[in-house]
Amino acid sequence: MTIPQRILGKTGFPVSEIGFGAWAIGADWGEAVPEAAAREALHAALDAGTNFIDTADIYGAGRSEKLIGQVLRERPAGAERIFVATKMGRGPGWECTLDAIRSAARASCDRLGVPALDLVQLHCLSFDLMKEGSVFDHLEAVKQAGLILNYGTSVETIKEALWCIANTGVASLQVIFNLFRQRLVDELLPVAKTAGVGLIARVPLASGVLTGKFKPGQAFAAGDHRGFNANGECFNVGETFAGVPMDQGIAFAEEIRSLLVGESPEATLAQKTMRWILDHDAISTVIPGAKSPAQARDNAGTSRLAPLSSAARAALSALYRDRIAATVRGKY
Repeated sequence: MTIPQRILGKTGFPVSEIGFGAWAIGADWGEAVPEAAAREALHAALDAGTNFIDTADIYGAGRSEKLIGQVLRERPAGAERIFVATKMGRGPGWECTLDAIRSAARASCDRLGVPALDLVQLHCLSFDLMKEGSVFDHLEAVKQAGLILNYGTSVETIKEALWCIANTGVASLQVIFNLFRQRLVDELLPVAKTAGVGLIARVPLASGVLTGKFKPGQAFAAGDHRGFNANGECFNVGETFAGVPMDQGIAFAEEIRSLLVGESPEATLAQKTMRWILDHDAISTVIPGAKSPAQARDNAGTSRLAPLSSAARAALSALYRDRIAATVRGKY
């Protein structure tokens, strides 16, 4: 299977429009995924045509990067170029200095087994720290030294994203974007497209709510952020269920299912909701997670779907405006 590719902003990389989000194989999604199963999920995604993987140094304290590095070494010689984006800046005691950034980049290179990082993203740094500016000077210096090829930011708010586009040399931005977070359609996507900045859509399924598989009162394991951060107890609530209270999100997912019943009848709700994201051409790639080969192949299958009809898109916009927008919590 092949997955259509899009250019990832100023990197110039031709990346698969469906990527692989590697948070879940690192940590914070319940019981740890066994290493063999995590590698199988990654291989399944790559075999299905994915060529873009997103991770972070903090995911499992480097576990996610190490697993990706193992898989890269296991791929057949001469296989298609695989692009890996990682993130830095959230680890305990991390400082915004040139030495810290250089050290973090070298450590990620070692775990991934690469001489230079394709893309480094600041991992949701505070807006004040970004605006101070020196962090971008340091990234530029590390880029000139050859440790990183490109840099971008993973942000929490539209305001942060717009500031980065206007004031820095970021090649890409990573943003929360799904049917529960539609403000970006008018406020960010056109600006990023005009500026040539790539957009990586994270939390595309609202932490699983938009799969339509959850029931009200759904329980999660002790190590799963969907339990311990459901109300923003540990980090921005927008990272969990996209900021929509879980039970309300479950009800909204059923309304979305009804609205999309005539669209690609063979597809799952998860695939249809990610198809909506792909219907915005400012998006470079969508990064759903996967813990199994089956999940990875289902995610990749989104690319086979036809674009949603204009009537369906209008109905989804109205649902967001009339029923969802007022329930979204967290930075936006």
